[in-house]
Parts: sequence; structure tokens; C-alpha cells
Amino acid sequence: MASSPFTVSQERKIVTELPGPKSKELHARRLKTVSRGAGTLVDIYMDHGSGAILVDVDGNQIIDLGCGIGVTTIGHAHPAVAAAASAQASKLTHTLFTVTPYENYLRVAEKLAEHTPGDFEKHSILVNSGAEAVENAVKIARKFTGRRAIAALDHAFHGRTNLTMAMTYRPFPERAGMGPFPGEIYSVPTSYPFRDPEGMTGVEAAERTIDYINTHIGATELAALFVEPIQGDGGIVIPAEGFFETLSAFCTANGIMFVADEIQAGIARSGAWYSIEHSGVVPDMITSAKGIAGGFPLAAVTGRADVMDSVQPGGIGGTFGGNPVSTAAALAVFKLIEDENLIGEAQRVEKAFFARIGDWAEKFSVVGEVRGKGAMFGVELVHPGTRKPNPEALTAVITHATINGVIVLDAGSWDSVLRFLPSVVISDELIDDAATVIEEALAKLSV
Repeated sequence: MASSPFTVSQERKIVTELPGPKSKELHARRLKTVSRGAGTLVDIYMDHGSGAILVDVDGNQIIDLGCGIGVTTIGHAHPAVAAAASAQASKLTHTLFTVTPYENYLRVAEKLAEHTPGDFEKHSILVNSGAEAVENAVKIARKFTGRRAIAALDHAFHGRTNLTMAMTYRPFPERAGMGPFPGEIYSVPTSYPFRDPEGMTGVEAAERTIDYINTHIGATELAALFVEPIQGDGGIVIPAEGFFETLSAFCTANGIMFVADEIQAGIARSGAWYSIEHSGVVPDMITSAKGIAGGFPLAAVTGRADVMDSVQPGGIGGTFGGNPVSTAAALAVFKLIEDENLIGEAQRVEKAFFARIGDWAEKFSVVGEVRGKGAMFGVELVHPGTRKPNPEALTAVITHATINGVIVLDAGSWDSVLRFLPSVVISDELIDDAATVIEEALAKLSV
């Protein structure tokens, strides 16, 4: 594994019960001042971290298999990112690129043009968050095509703004009571191999999607089809081979923008710069966020120059988009991925996870399937002997893992998928230790 300077030993250490006394004190304060709508998965308050380890306010060292939902792909508090951000903060923290521009913005756009799929000229816009990137991609697609309808795949998650909530599949908790939502947003069938009819191929699943578009929307009405090449919140759903190739060809033939939402799976996490590369498809536009700046807020829309330039000056932008400090951090992240072969590290993590947990469906009756790509894994939990989703089991596993010092994530439209999004610098030893903790819960549920 490529060496990285860790400031915390890469091991799990539990010195108090979890949550510990200081975390409990902080949580009591939180309940008096923070909206309960900003709920958290665990009530353990963190102080610092390094690599794949978080250290809470009570001194417990916790294995982080969540990375703040896929953000700290290169590890927590990487010194190179911290140094780049600190140096920039001492020089210039803000001017707004669309008022008085600066070089960092250009350099990030150049890196995005270099590493996103496609050998054509590509232009970018930098914004603050994944949801903002998706929303801008919708605006650009509508402007370029002159059409209004937008389609997203079943089980998708595209954000929590009003528009992106309309593109997000499940109603609870993200959308419940939040409407009305914008019109001309459609959810279309996806390829979900574990839950599709047995033997359905990716091409057949795509044909089902295309039929739905033709009969429910109309291809000539559709501005863009948004896809997550690997659905994160949807449960690490990886469509069958041929699905995206067939959909992309359909979009091209019908003047529909094919947009890859790579907010969770992009920036080296899947074992490629962007997860759409695994299918060989080149999108018209692609969204980046989460792992792009090592924890600093930054996101982007990158696409064909003619598409991105179809918007009039002033039609897209925002006060903090492409902030100098965030872009400095992003440039450090790009350099680390390039210099330390972190794409190769993501591939190593994939092999290590499959070697360690790939047989869980055979060992534990509560596990329906283990699937993953790079440093993205999903464990679908079911009622033994069936494929019925088992959200109660997910709650039990997360609770057990948390109190034993392993942070894991929930996922899936039925809240029944255990999701792992570790840093690509996580060691094989930490993967083994975390898996051992989780196995204790799975064994109890599978009796």
C-alpha cells in the first residue's frame, strides 16, 4: 500500500463505553440547540482523525467505514490537503470567481477535463455541493435541449434541494412532508440484479427502461437521463453489464443528455477516476463532489463544451462556488491520487473486502448478497430463506458495530443494506477487524 503519514495509529481502541461521557454531554447540548431534522446515525462526537481512524472526544479510536458518506476518500486530515488549504487561507479566502477570478478555479477545471471520460473538449462549473451540481446539470440540459422533462433511475439519490428531492426515489425520510415538488421529473426502472427477475440481462433491463421512457414520457420530450453508475444511498446497486451502454446509445439517438451523477462513486473511489468508466460509456455531463476536496465543500459539473457553453453568462454560478480554499484542497487531492496510485489502492480495498466478506451470503442466512466495486460495498440483509428486506437486522448490525467502535452506514430503498465507504488507504488489517465485529451481529441474527 502507498505510504501515507498517519498521525493516529491505525487500530481500533475502545477506552470507554460508546457513546462515552463527553459525547453524552455534547449530545445533551445538541438537543437544546440543533434541529432534530439534522439527525445523526450515531451520537458519538469526534475530535480528530487520521487515515481510516476517527478519535472521539473520549479518546476512543474508531474504524471509519463511512468517510462522512464517501467524502474522505484519501483519509482523514491528510497533511497535504491541510497544508494546501492553510497556505491558500493565508493568501486569499474569497473573491467570487464570477467577479474577480483566480487560477485555482482554472486548475481544477483543467484536472476535471483531464480525468473525466471522453476525448472531446470539456468545460466545467464549480459549485458547493452535490445537490447543487445536479441542479445545475438539470438547468444546463434543459437549456441545451430546449426540453423540460428529466428522468432519474429508481432507487436514485440526487440530493435534498427541492428539485433534487423530486429526483430522489424514496419518500422517507428525505421527501416526507416537503412538497410540492417541481413537475416534469420522472423515475424510471433501473437494473437491480439482486431484485430483477432471474436471468434478466443488463440489455433487457435497459430495454425495459427505454420502453417506460417511450410510453410514459416520450423520448422527444426528455432533456436528460440522470444515472448513478453505482447507486450509493440506493444500496450499492451495480447494474448488470450492458445496461448503461444500451441506455447511452438510446440517449444519443434521441438527443437526450446522458448525465452520470458521480457524486458518491467518483474521484477514485470505485477503482477508476469515475465509476461510469467500468461500463465504457462516455456521458454528456458528469457531476463530481464528496471526495473531490478531502472534506472541503466543493462540487462540479463537467461536460461537452457545446453543452456547458449553451448557458448565457450569469445563468449559472453562486457566491461560494469554487472557493479558493476548497479548490486548493481539491488540487492537493488530485495530486495525491495521481502520485500515490490511490486508484490502485481502491482496487486493493475491493480485493480485500471480497476476500474477507465475499462469502457472507453463504455463512449468514440474514445476508442476501454482498456486492461492491473499489471502496464501495453493500451487504443486503434479508429475512432468512427469502429476499424480503430486513430493516430490523440492519438496525441491529449498525447498533452492534457502533458500540464496538466501527462506523458503518445504512442504505437501500427499504433500509436493508449495510453500506461500507471506507478510505482507500484503509489497511487490510482494519478491514479484517471491522468485519469480525460485524460478523458477531450477523451470527446472532442468523441463528
